[in-house]
Amino acid sequence: MSTRRKIDMYDPLSDNFKRCEFPFYWVAQLDALYTQEMDRLLKRVDMDIPRWRIIMILKEHSELSISEIAGHAVAKLPTTTKILYRMRDEGLVLLKTSPEDGRVTLVSLTGKGLERLEEIRGSVSQLFRRSFKGLTSAQIERANTLLAKMYNNLTQGAD
Repeated sequence: MSTRRKIDMYDPLSDNFKRCEFPFYWVAQLDALYTQEMDRLLKRVDMDIPRWRIIMILKEHSELSISEIAGHAVAKLPTTTKILYRMRDEGLVLLKTSPEDGRVTLVSLTGKGLERLEEIRGSVSQLFRRSFKGLTSAQIERANTLLAKMYNNLTQGAD
């Protein structure tokens, strides 16, 4: 089979298209299953995926604006804002006005937020280990590289 015909089987418009060979089929399947498993695990510890994502983002970045968090979390700004105000009321995050720009609200984790993170990490780690069972670090790195390349291709817009 020629290289062109082989690539055609990944194109949904091709007569050679095979759903199970389409990378986005597997991305969607994986995302749905991962979300289902994360929901199940997080529910046990009184947490949800949006708050978990925000806690993990803030753990990595220390302090970010609400719009930066929304970007990292791949969430809409109004939704992220509502979640963050709820998290503030729960004592998980601290919100303060940026000294450089009064229109910007900066967010950071509180001690309680860090404690919640540590409570949750064990069960999430089990899901990570199960997900990547049998894969080497090099294979995980390669998967990340390929997914990032696809992401960058899509962010550059249509032809």
